[in-house]
Amino acid sequence: MKKQFSLFLFSAILLFLHCTQTLSQSPAAAPAKAPAVASAPPPAATSSAQASPPVMVPVQVSKGPVNVIKILQKAGGFAVFIRLIKSTQEDIQVFSQLNDSRDGVTIFAPTDGAFSAIIKSGVLNSLSDHQKIELVQFHIIPKILTTANFQTVSNPITTLAGSGSRFALDVITTENMVNVTSGLTNTSVSAIVYTDSQLAIYQVDKVLLPLDIFAPKSLAPAPSPPKPKKDDGEETPVVPEDISGAVSCAMLNSLVIFGAGMAAAVFPL
Repeated sequence: MKKQFSLFLFSAILLFLHCTQTLSQSPAAAPAKAPAVASAPPPAATSSAQASPPVMVPVQVSKGPVNVIKILQKAGGFAVFIRLIKSTQEDIQVFSQLNDSRDGVTIFAPTDGAFSAIIKSGVLNSLSDHQKIELVQFHIIPKILTTANFQTVSNPITTLAGSGSRFALDVITTENMVNVTSGLTNTSVSAIVYTDSQLAIYQVDKVLLPLDIFAPKSLAPAPSPPKPKKDDGEETPVVPEDISGAVSCAMLNSLVIFGAGMAAAVFPL
């Protein structure tokens, strides 16, 4: 009996020691679950949202072409050119070109400083309404020209004002510069005001003066003096010849005839 009690006591001690060891190890098991928390789904979802391309965000696309006047007003420094565009109603022409054509529009926009010279001299105010229209049109090209297109464009460029030697506009590119010349004006593109797939506006620091408006017209040759007319019976500026000798001969002939007549009359008597 004593032996059985000893075994029971020994077994109870072993069970007590085992439970004590298990309870002492259970708090240390909690950190083992920490890595599972770090790989939780929410951070993965955030990473996926950041990788979404911007093109997938819905954007309200504006309808119709852009407003050239508003672009120039926002850029600033183009008040005179804006006033000319409005007064000549060329903004309507540009709107139609952008809306009805796929070719686009390119505008060389002179700054207010560029207009100062022809304003102070009174040249701008002396232009007729038709000439002001042609002046604005000379700065507008009825197709889109990017900076890359300037290197391959064929000169002279056709503007809304027309083409030919009197409205010739050439674009010449160098390594880092775009020069624009009209025959009377030589300037360069100093800034890109606006550009997209249909419209390009470039700033120029001089007004492009077309030859057809500002070049002095050649004077007509002086008329040659009129040649004397022979058959129309009108007097000519030719000095009359000396006919005194002819008059004397005529009088002598008359006297001879008169004498012969008297002789014939007396002879029969």
